[in-house]
Amino acid sequence: MATPVKVHGPPLSTAVSRVLACLIEKDVQFQLIPVNMSKGEHKSPDFLKIQPFGQVPAFQDESTSLFESRAICRYVCEKYAEKGNKGLYGSNPLAKASIDQWLEAEGQSFNPPSSVLVFQLAFAPRMKIKQDQSLINQNHDKLAKVLEVYEKRLGESRFLAGDEFSLADLSHLPNTHYLVNATDRGELFTSKKNVGRWWAEISSRDSWKKVVDMQKHSS
Repeated sequence: MATPVKVHGPPLSTAVSRVLACLIEKDVQFQLIPVNMSKGEHKSPDFLKIQPFGQVPAFQDESTSLFESRAICRYVCEKYAEKGNKGLYGSNPLAKASIDQWLEAEGQSFNPPSSVLVFQLAFAPRMKIKQDQSLINQNHDKLAKVLEVYEKRLGESRFLAGDEFSLADLSHLPNTHYLVNATDRGELFTSKKNVGRWWAEISSRDSWKKVVDMQKHSS
């Protein structure tokens, strides 16, 4: 019996939930190790040994330690290529390149404005932090422009990297989930014909439903 990989961090974290969705898609056994960030556990010396920036998630696979959720997801797909969803990270160089370019788009173009909106609209009120309306407006506009590009792309293909669900789509699940379900900005996605169709499809995957269930039981 293989030793389960270890994921350190709370499932409510967008980066942690990205890794969890990937592991479930790949049918890789994992152990979720809670990290109490309000008590500063992510800054403890032991945690910093496996995540030098003191952020979540930290990931361990036997003697291997990794950080950064997108890198962890790529590693999981490569190491466990024959498990679970075999096409999640493509099966040839061209498919991988297409997935990679949309993963880059997610990390560079989609994530910055969507993360600001998630924090300002979903987390700041819970944390009793004053919202910055100008920052919200600015990033709403940035995200709207990014989603215009997505709308065009998703009119040409079922998913971002082609006709199969991939890591590129999966990587968008955490932030979009919060924006659609925990803020008043869901129409950024649901009002667009192709983006709305895409979101309905990717968010109804069993892997993501399991992550959402984990989030509910941890809150």
